[in-house]
Amino acid sequence: MGIVGDSLDRAAQAGFTRPIPKSAGAQVRYLVRQHKGSTKAVAALLGVAQRTVERYVKDQIKKPKQGLAERLAAEVRRRWQPLVRKRARDKAAKQTGMVIETRARFGFTAAPGTSDDGRMRRITQHLAPEHAARLLAAQDAGAPETQLQKIAAEGLQEAYFKDGGNRAPGLLVEFTDIDYIEVNL
Repeated sequence: MGIVGDSLDRAAQAGFTRPIPKSAGAQVRYLVRQHKGSTKAVAALLGVAQRTVERYVKDQIKKPKQGLAERLAAEVRRRWQPLVRKRARDKAAKQTGMVIETRARFGFTAAPGTSDDGRMRRITQHLAPEHAARLLAAQDAGAPETQLQKIAAEGLQEAYFKDGGNRAPGLLVEFTDIDYIEVNL
C-alpha cells in the first residue's frame, strides 16, 4: 500500500491475541481454509502452481523460497484474526482515537508575516476519534496513499498545530517528505 496505509495495518495487527502460524505448511493450510478449501485460489493468490500449494498442505515441501515466504506471511497476516482487528479499529474510531508518531516535513499556509517555511519535525500526537474514524474509513474504502496522508495532515493540523481550535484559525498544514510514521490504536 503506502507508508500511512502500512502503518495503519501494523497498528491493527498489534492487537492480535495469537501469533500467526510459523511454518509454511500451517500458513498454506490456513489460507486454504480461508478460501473454502480451494487450492487453486490460493495458488493464484501466491503466484505458484496448484500442485505446489497441495504439496505445502501435505508438508511435502517445508521451506519456501524467500519471495514466496514473504508473500505467504503477508497474505496470512492480512487475513489473521479479522474480528480482533475490527474490534480494535472500531474502538479507535468510536472511543479512544489513535496516536500518530511521525517525522516529516511540515509547511504552512497562514497569514502574511508568519513563518511558513517547511521544516522537519518529529511529532507524537493523539488524534480524536473523529479524525481516526475518517482515516480508517478512507483506508477501508481503498483511498490512495495521498488521500490518507491528507487526512492524517488534517488531523495533525487540528490537534497539534491548532490545538483543537484554540489558536491559528486560518492555518493550513502541508505534510510532505515523510521519514516514518507509526500509528497506535
